[in-house]
Amino acid sequence: MRYFHTYVLMGPQAAQIPRGIEDMAKPDLALPLSELEDYGTRLRDIKQRMNHTKKLFESYRDDIGDGGVYDKLEEFESNWEDGREDINQQLDALASMSDAVVREFKKLDDDLAKKARDSVKTKEKGGGGKGGGDK
Repeated sequence: MRYFHTYVLMGPQAAQIPRGIEDMAKPDLALPLSELEDYGTRLRDIKQRMNHTKKLFESYRDDIGDGGVYDKLEEFESNWEDGREDINQQLDALASMSDAVVREFKKLDDDLAKKARDSVKTKEKGGGGKGGGDK
């Protein structure tokens, strides 16, 4: 499971971080990216299933028998349609936000990994820290 931590990178970049740094502090934020990666897709699936109820009811029309039952299902579908557009918009917005959160945290994770690698390289060359690098 990939987690984003504000102090340690937990993706593929974690292997490039010097040993021991992950034990230096507790995270301010831990975000399970692997769970969030699928969240937008799951919300879109819910929307699709929600919008499929009319076709589902129609597919059982002949199996139901009593026309009154189908009429009630049709009435439910008609009433359900009133609030469905608002729910659709909210599901779309949540899915987009979820995708954006994952994308931005991955970008931040990559940026932090690059900075950590660059910092280690600089210190190894004697260019970082106190009194070094100005030769």
